[in-house]
Amino acid sequence: MTWEELESACLSCRRCALWETRTNVVVGVGNRAARVMLVGEGPGEQEDLKGEPFVGRAGQLLDTMLAIIGLSRAKNVYIANIVKCRPPKNRDPLNTEQDACIGYLREQFKLIRPAIIICLGRIAAGRIIGPDFKITQDHGKWYVKDGVHITALYHPAALLRDPGRRPETFEDLKSIEAKIREICPEVYAS
Repeated sequence: MTWEELESACLSCRRCALWETRTNVVVGVGNRAARVMLVGEGPGEQEDLKGEPFVGRAGQLLDTMLAIIGLSRAKNVYIANIVKCRPPKNRDPLNTEQDACIGYLREQFKLIRPAIIICLGRIAAGRIIGPDFKITQDHGKWYVKDGVHITALYHPAALLRDPGRRPETFEDLKSIEAKIREICPEVYAS
């Protein structure tokens, strides 16, 4: 599947009921040749309005977090979500909605071929790392699946609600920077 085919499939998708209330399909944003990919759970209100992931307050915090370790959505990361349409009232995406959309994310993985995947929050981590993942216990731990290094951070929205988690998130960010420098230093070359 090409990027154009993927975007067309997402735009015309009616696999679950989320299409009925969406304003925009939020496929993803960033460098399509990135070695680092970030995955959230799904678009919120601002993302649905703009058609781009992480553009509200949580997105501003995410941009700051990325900048701390020399990353940016414009330059060297790609950002996507498990589901491409906003769940009503920003609720967690249902398993049936995740199931309907996960194929699109898998196609994004195939197109990008990231060396590192960073899950943003418990929903994304539970889906990508595994259902036994607990964000409070397992954030910052590294997993390897099919040669791809995977970790999880607290979702930026959770950090806005609970700023006390920021110091441990800073440590997780430094771990991510070290992993990037170890396995794909070219990310920082330009």
